[in-house]
Amino acid sequence: MRNRPVTLMHVVAPIVVTWPIDAVVTSFYEWQEENAQNVVKEAEETLNAAVRDAAPPAVNVEIRHDGIVPELTGASEHADLLVIGSRGLGPVGGAVLGSVSRTLLHHARCPVVITKEGVVRKPHGTLPVLLGVDGSPASENATAFAFSEASFRGVELIALHAWSDVAVFPVLGMDWHQYEQQGHEILAERLAGWQERYPDVHVKRRVVSDRPARWLIDESKNAQLVVLGSRGRGGISSMLLGSVSTAVAESALAPVAVLRG
Repeated sequence: MRNRPVTLMHVVAPIVVTWPIDAVVTSFYEWQEENAQNVVKEAEETLNAAVRDAAPPAVNVEIRHDGIVPELTGASEHADLLVIGSRGLGPVGGAVLGSVSRTLLHHARCPVVITKEGVVRKPHGTLPVLLGVDGSPASENATAFAFSEASFRGVELIALHAWSDVAVFPVLGMDWHQYEQQGHEILAERLAGWQERYPDVHVKRRVVSDRPARWLIDESKNAQLVVLGSRGRGGISSMLLGSVSTAVAESALAPVAVLRG
């Protein structure tokens, strides 16, 4: 773990009371405060357990009372990284991204890492870092982040590029090797310079034919981190998240880091 200050933040959302019975409202507020203290205490214990073999970072604990998304979005303006869980509070649980996670992926002002309950990757394990390369200049920040993480963790970096966003079916007369070669050229262009900056990182390049989200989700089961840019090659506004990034963040079997272009 990098020796950087860590803020553990828990936001207590305001409640809307239809029938303001003082005793009930007071009791609920007291429960919220007690629960908030328990949440941050458990988070501190988890953090300390995770870094028990290294120097513990400086930890700041904050309990805020306001809307969850506005508070975390505001905090992200002054953070190097925002780490959040994927599970919503509704009945679907971890099956899809929770509304808070999805909104923060769209609007956070710093890189966002989505983690899932039950998905644990040791930071210094042997599994590689998986980078999705879409060929757009917006993926440069994701490439920088992926190389930095692979170097820090001492693992291989797999750079994956799909030359089509949709399913590709064999057609007589089509020169598929031409598209594959173009894919390798795109990877070479996007990785240029980074391997020289990080000579300790071994890079494995993969070019696949179609549906990058499907490939990234499938490969994520053998990765300790998946890294993506937040803007795809479809020219999506910087306030929106590419469809591939959304799908991977929702279904990947490893933590997913999403970086704005």
